[in-house]
Amino acid sequence: MSAQSWFTPAVSRWQAAVSPAVARWRSAVSRLRTTHPYVVDTALAALVLFAASLQFMFRDEGHDRLSWQGFLLGAGTAVPLVWRRRAPFLSACAVSVCTPAASLYHAPAPNVAYGGLVVLYTVAALCPPALRRFMLVGWLVGASLTMLAKQQTAPFEYAFQLLGFLSAYALGILTRVQHAYTAELEDRARRLERERALDTARATAQERARIARDMHDILAHAVSLMVVQAEAGPVVVRSDPERAEAAFDAIATSGRDAMRQLRRILGVLKEEPVNGTSARLPQPGIAALTELAGQVTESTGLRVDLSTTGVSRPLHPDTEVAAYRVVQEALTNTVKHAYAALARVELDWTEDALTLTVTDDGRGPVRSRPDGGGSAGPGGHGLIGIRERAAACGGSAESGRGPDGGFRVTVRLPAAVGRQAALG
Repeated sequence: MSAQSWFTPAVSRWQAAVSPAVARWRSAVSRLRTTHPYVVDTALAALVLFAASLQFMFRDEGHDRLSWQGFLLGAGTAVPLVWRRRAPFLSACAVSVCTPAASLYHAPAPNVAYGGLVVLYTVAALCPPALRRFMLVGWLVGASLTMLAKQQTAPFEYAFQLLGFLSAYALGILTRVQHAYTAELEDRARRLERERALDTARATAQERARIARDMHDILAHAVSLMVVQAEAGPVVVRSDPERAEAAFDAIATSGRDAMRQLRRILGVLKEEPVNGTSARLPQPGIAALTELAGQVTESTGLRVDLSTTGVSRPLHPDTEVAAYRVVQEALTNTVKHAYAALARVELDWTEDALTLTVTDDGRGPVRSRPDGGGSAGPGGHGLIGIRERAAACGGSAESGRGPDGGFRVTVRLPAAVGRQAALG
């Protein structure tokens, strides 16, 4: 049988035997950490006092008699440990005074300074650098002088006592470093959680703003077309019934289109299928501008000319939607406020951007209405939404009187390549 075939089962059996003990030990340590500190420290002080009294109770030469003075000095090395976490330096000072006194009061000296080991560990773990270094030097020097005063001290006892104190101090330093590292990890986790919450809130606010802009554009456009047709219908209902019927059909078409787009937005909010299809249906983009121009012309009588110059470039999906909504909002303002007969939509493609220009031959800029709703003036919500959409995509928007009168809206949107370069 090979060594490996023998060794692997042996290790497996050892792990199976040790794992329950390790689990019980971890459970005990976990319960100990959650116990009240005073309970733990009181038990530790009682244990130290018991250990310090053992050599009195089990004396080997007959002259280590247990007296009340010796017991009080021994208690002085243990009782202050009850407050070792509340007042670590004062507790260490009390133990530092009682330990050499107990050592000099009777012969021989205590074999192990249990209280000293505990306070050195505590001071190293809890006190500032100056205090813990002072305490370490004091214990090393004090222990050396105390053992030197005892003529029966063997040389190896110096090394035993001093190495014990250094080991307790080093263990306290390691505990201090571990606690600092754990606190840093917890603080970093809290900061990350706060940043994640802020990012979530910021993303939620941006999504709400985007949805609000979409709903405004959809409703404003649809309602404008419906109002125009509703105003024209009664005028021609007797003189031209076919035209009146077409007007009412246009109202129904605009309403259905608005409802369809609103269902799409609400479906995205609920993240559930709408009418058996995915809620995340594609949003209209550049390709839908031709249909939009035809819809406006058919519904309102406003002639919309769409022209394109340059070579088209890929756009980010958000920029595609923004371009469509910008043109939609500009045409809505023209229908509602400009009293125009012609609107021109120009798409100028360059290497890194798309420039959209919507110009009409209407009466030009007007003052915004008191309600601020969709006015073509500088204070209207429609133009504010256009500027917000352009800024969200890394572009810009301008509006004002056209070169030949009327009103003009110019929006510059970055192409996908240029935008990625800017973000990188």
